Amino acid sequence: MKEHSSNNSPNQKKAPCPKKVPIFQSLSNEEIMKIARMTRHIQYRKGQMLLNEGEKSDKLFIVNYGQVKVSKFTMDGKEQILYLLTSGDFFGELHLFNPNETHNFSVYALEDTEICLITKEAMDRIMEDNSGISIKLLTTVTQRLAHTENLAQNLATKNPDVRIAYMILEFCQKFGKPNKEGVLIELPISREEVASYVGVTRETISRKFSKFEKLGFISLCGNKQLLVKNQKALRRYIQ
Repeated sequence: MKEHSSNNSPNQKKAPCPKKVPIFQSLSNEEIMKIARMTRHIQYRKGQMLLNEGEKSDKLFIVNYGQVKVSKFTMDGKEQILYLLTSGDFFGELHLFNPNETHNFSVYALEDTEICLITKEAMDRIMEDNSGISIKLLTTVTQRLAHTENLAQNLATKNPDVRIAYMILEFCQKFGKPNKEGVLIELPISREEVASYVGVTRETISRKFSKFEKLGFISLCGNKQLLVKNQKALRRYIQ
């Protein structure tokens, strides 16, 4: 991939990629820089594919800056978004343990994004030197499995109100910025993609957002921003 300019702040770019990743946070600065020297940086334009379902890979992919979506396509060609990842998040961890397996998802850049790559060989050395990283890596794997199970359960058994409330709360945690009125979310995906994330139509998303707005739970700020005013009320929906 070619180098390109980005709107991300210079300070965001300057921080060593591994320093942003929770599994490496117990390491010293010297160890962080050692890992940083093992990484290769690749830049992607908005909309570009990072990984295609069915590919093999023996690398850990770390989002240095930008945002990506991890998704699968159903037999009838509909997209199901599994995860939304941002700076400090990573994917491809399962293939560090079994590089012969193919990826069962595709990954696309939601905006101009830089990825740091660490090979399986380098990660093996890192985990040998720091056993705690292996445990944290496995913890992340189990958390993602739980997320996928919750997503499947929500899609199978919960009504649209519950699915959308669950998504808004998740976005509060991952993308929200608190202010005096509540939590402002800069939506990382389009309304169509929001619909595919929760398994409903775009029209249903619009209706439910309007319903939550009338109830005073949220306030819509155009198509890309959402102000969450009452998280407690949304939590009651998912209980």
